Amino acid sequence: MVAPLSNDLRERVVGAAAAGESCRSVAARFGVSVSSVVKWSQRYRRSGSVAPSQMGGHRKRLLEPHRAFIAERIAQSPQISLHGLKD
Repeated sequence: MVAPLSNDLRERVVGAAAAGESCRSVAARFGVSVSSVVKWSQRYRRSGSVAPSQMGGHRKRLLEPHRAFIAERIAQSPQISLHGLKD
């Protein structure tokens, strides 16, 4: 996954757009997409910050409901394979 661009760059982009320069020219000047200029400007107007929001999220543990069963099977036969456990 790609890391977010620096806050310094974001602030310079938003500053240029706020100074009246068009989004397309700001994007070309700083080497970012036009949609990034628009989104960062909107975020700045909405929250006063250009900092990126959290990336990723919480992944639900799919095997959690079966934890006791799996632990019991492994305790009974420690050499069991994933295929054997599945069967």
